[in-house]
Amino acid sequence: MRIAVTGSIATDHLMSFPGRFADQLVADQLHTVSLSFLVDTLDVRRGGVGPNICFGMGLLGLRPILVGAASEDFADYRAWLDRHGVDTASVHISEVQHTARFVCTTDADHNQIASFYTGAMSEARQIELQPVAERVGGLDLVLISADDPEAMVRHTEECRSRGIAFAADPSQQLARMEGEDIRLLIGGAEYLFTNEYEAALIETKTGWTADQILAKVGTRVTTLGAQGVRIDREGEEPVVVGCPEEEQKADPTGVGDAFRAGFLSGLSWNLSLERAAQVGCMLATLVIETVGTQEYELRRGHFMERLAKAYGHDAAGEIAAHLP
Repeated sequence: MRIAVTGSIATDHLMSFPGRFADQLVADQLHTVSLSFLVDTLDVRRGGVGPNICFGMGLLGLRPILVGAASEDFADYRAWLDRHGVDTASVHISEVQHTARFVCTTDADHNQIASFYTGAMSEARQIELQPVAERVGGLDLVLISADDPEAMVRHTEECRSRGIAFAADPSQQLARMEGEDIRLLIGGAEYLFTNEYEAALIETKTGWTADQILAKVGTRVTTLGAQGVRIDREGEEPVVVGCPEEEQKADPTGVGDAFRAGFLSGLSWNLSLERAAQVGCMLATLVIETVGTQEYELRRGHFMERLAKAYGHDAAGEIAAHLP
């Protein structure tokens, strides 16, 4: 199964604040907030939604196709992704912009305050998917994740016009997109990925009810944080999958991307939605135990042991047949 992942390519600057953001907020002064947090740590990591998802899929033995825009400083990052099974030949390189930057501070309760500089990501709107499809012999699915908003709309429209199946994953960009663009992004998607808050935001901005949204997409996948994930299909009972037990909580950044990587890998292996979600939740658990979105390792024996503990030996046996 040939899967292309469109999305932001960025460098992450991750900081840790030892206190609680909530303790620093004064209720009657929220209209004039001026805060500076003295942080304990700074980690500069590879990031961006597109590479994060592709990295996880590569660890699971797939060969995902990364589609996005970066700067001329992408050479080292490209080598890293190539080495971990990612096809980077379709990344557009900007001659004038810096690679995007994600700057995020996480407090003691794992709440986050973040900023994102777009940089070269704004040129993703110049990318056409047809040459990508021709280069790799066709595309079975395109995941359209958070990227330049115009690029997201363009990729969606091209998928529809060319009859390419696509999955909608608007995530962080929902905050800056209006209802009409969101309706364009999700209508006709094979899969719609959101968390609970994003699901509610889509309903508010589009004016569509949950049932109306479900009628417009094939499968709605809603991550529930520590409670796992719920999968809805029209006319069927929801599938709910919990999370494996965590060994520690290090950093939640990239957890959603890892879930998508595992879920898409499960689909590529022709597993059931439940099994695909179990792979996604297990991979997401590895990420939350690690600082950085691409710093975790997948050791087959350890991975399978934890899968069996969380979901049973039958589930682990089905999944094991596909792991590298």
